[in-house]
Amino acid sequence: MAQRWAHHTTARALQPVLTVLDRRIERLARKRARQVLNESTEVFDLRTEVLQLRTELEKMRNQVRAPGYAVDLLLGSQGRRSTRLISEERLRELAAQVARASSAPDAYGRVVQAYRTLFELELRGVGRLAGGAPNILGKLATTPLLSPPNGEILEIGTLFGLFSGGMARQISRIGLNYQLTIIDPLADVQLQVTELKADTSGSPVTETVVRENLSLAGVDPKRMRLVKGFSEDPQVQAAVSDRQYGVIVIDGDHSATGVANDLRFAEKVAAPGGIVVLDDYGDRNWPGVQDATDNHLTGETRFDLVGVVATSAFLRAQPVSTVTIPGARTADLTELERQKQKR
Repeated sequence: MAQRWAHHTTARALQPVLTVLDRRIERLARKRARQVLNESTEVFDLRTEVLQLRTELEKMRNQVRAPGYAVDLLLGSQGRRSTRLISEERLRELAAQVARASSAPDAYGRVVQAYRTLFELELRGVGRLAGGAPNILGKLATTPLLSPPNGEILEIGTLFGLFSGGMARQISRIGLNYQLTIIDPLADVQLQVTELKADTSGSPVTETVVRENLSLAGVDPKRMRLVKGFSEDPQVQAAVSDRQYGVIVIDGDHSATGVANDLRFAEKVAAPGGIVVLDDYGDRNWPGVQDATDNHLTGETRFDLVGVVATSAFLRAQPVSTVTIPGARTADLTELERQKQKR
């Protein structure tokens, strides 16, 4: 009985203290609940902000991709076999090759100019230019820097005619009046492939397309002639042998036999100091080009190798001499012969 009384007495005495403790615990619980609620809200707000940032980042990425995609549509490989995109490092490397071949101090600027020309020709024209960007830029930039003796241009193999228009423009840049002669079989498709099929560009290789491209490139129809046929045909050769050419571009039959034939013909019609451009020299896909050229240069020839840029070789023609390039016109003893006698 005494124990029970003591228990009740103690409980009554502690009741105020317990009440205060209960209130404090309740207040702490409510406070903690509010903190948890606030923290949950903050977490929710943070997650929302992260999602918004991700959305904005994706929009920015799309904005970055869009110009890149558009540039790729203009300069990429779609509709052609090779991309026209080129890195600064590759462009400067190409300019260094041009400088070595031509001794030109401003080679880089000329390559940049040629790049703009390449872009404009394909953007305006029908079809495409054959070859990769370094190959095309090397030919367009180097040829005028080698100072051909006149503006007579002979192109053996033209595909869609776009490169012809570009070369005519490059010759005009150095103050020469171009006259353009083109030899091509115009066989509806490009013949220098292992499988004959429609061109990647979707355009046929026809006289109509070639003439249209030359017109779009600004070539005066009165200053050009198109001879349909193969360059080894005696009748075709006779038709174009009425002049000496300051620039001869050999881009026809890429076999060793075909290139050898074109080089023998070039010996006869190249002007003294004329420049011969051999396309795809050193290209592993067309070994016949280099084989035939190297073999030709080891024999009796008017041509000296000036240099190689990308996959094009550049030769310079010495004056015709009494030595005898079969079929060439004879002339007095030339500086070339004097140099040979000195050796």
